[in-house]
Amino acid sequence: MSPVKILILGILFYLLFKLVFGKKLSFKKRNPVDKPANQPLQDVLVEDPVCHTFVPKGQALPLLLEGEKYYFCSDECRKKFIKNKGA
Repeated sequence: MSPVKILILGILFYLLFKLVFGKKLSFKKRNPVDKPANQPLQDVLVEDPVCHTFVPKGQALPLLLEGEKYYFCSDECRKKFIKNKGA
């Protein structure tokens, strides 16, 4: 038997084996952008209105003023913002 016939028979046997035992043949590759469901979401970046630095929302200092929420990179920026809003 030639090597080509052996290779073809091997591929056919593999496909038949997969079909008989009910495992789906999937040639679709997983998209690398897709994340597994068990990974946590990344933090959203928010912009400091004073110095325009982007800070992760979880690390930013929040301020609720007149019904609107602002986020700051530092206490200094938050104090500057309050001072300028009050003037």
